[in-house]
Amino acid sequence: MHPTTKKRITDAALTVLILAASFGISLLFQKFSVWEQITTLFAFSVFLISLVTDGYLYGAVSAILSVLIINHAFTYPYFDTDFSAPSSIISAIIMLVISILTSAFTTKMKEWQRVEAESEKERMRANLLRAVSHDLRTPLTTIYGASSSIVTNYDKLSDAQRMQMAKGIREDSEWLIRMVENLLSITRIDSGTVQLIKTPTVLDELIDSVILKFKKRYPDQRVELDIPDGVVFIPMDAILIEQVLLNILENAIHHAKGFTRLALKVFVIDQKAIFEIADDGCGIPAEKLDRIFLGYSDKAESTADTQSRNAGIGLSVCATIVKAHGGDITAENAKSGGAVFRFVLTTEEVSNE
Repeated sequence: MHPTTKKRITDAALTVLILAASFGISLLFQKFSVWEQITTLFAFSVFLISLVTDGYLYGAVSAILSVLIINHAFTYPYFDTDFSAPSSIISAIIMLVISILTSAFTTKMKEWQRVEAESEKERMRANLLRAVSHDLRTPLTTIYGASSSIVTNYDKLSDAQRMQMAKGIREDSEWLIRMVENLLSITRIDSGTVQLIKTPTVLDELIDSVILKFKKRYPDQRVELDIPDGVVFIPMDAILIEQVLLNILENAIHHAKGFTRLALKVFVIDQKAIFEIADDGCGIPAEKLDRIFLGYSDKAESTADTQSRNAGIGLSVCATIVKAHGGDITAENAKSGGAVFRFVLTTEEVSNE
């Protein structure tokens, strides 16, 4: 169903529901002879409908229906529509004014929120573009320089020098591939062109796949594992969640200066699977904690060191993927030192068999 059609149906249903509730409450008022509050109740209903629906239509319709209901069911002579009384005309005018003013205010507020959201999105795109431009420039420059040296000075270079340059080209090429994968993921999910297809994934199999891929990239780095003994099924897009875990683990390799321990822990609480990646490195500067998932770093923080590249893109991808799964992701500094990244996904079933 188209979102616009769905919204119209929802607004119509809310209008009917609120008016029906007002009618029911008015019958109670009538039973206890609280006549003076019935008009006030329907005026509030018109205000509420105008507030929660889009445009002017539903507020205006509810104002007209409210006047008809009051006049027909709660004004003497009962169940006989008569607009000759001045009070009926005044009530109709008041309710129409309420609906028009409320709808106008609500429409302007929604438009302001939409413009503000678009502006924020544009700022994010600009920041992302600046971060990507910087991050791509360094490895491309390194690849170009190394390959040019091999081509122009091939006979002058020793086998060891050529091998070292070739390894540098390979490492930077691998990093560029992962950067492109991250960018494709974040842009597709943000644009809504990709619908997540969640399938029940066994946690053990997910972690085994992540560790296998991580070991290929960093064979000398040990990762401490702590996962539940039972079989845990989590509905997810396994490839994207693998990307989240690999991004966070790789972030520790490049940015957790001085770390000696890297740990991946998963535990289940109330049908929630909590993934926790921790290190004992230098931690995250306090001024960066509130914007670490925004996808960019300040220009002054940039560096030409290919081993200390901006982590913002990868972490921004992590936040986008986790939120697309209906989860939440956070980062904090551990009291004992180091950083802790944590995200939560809903489990489908926990079995101890």
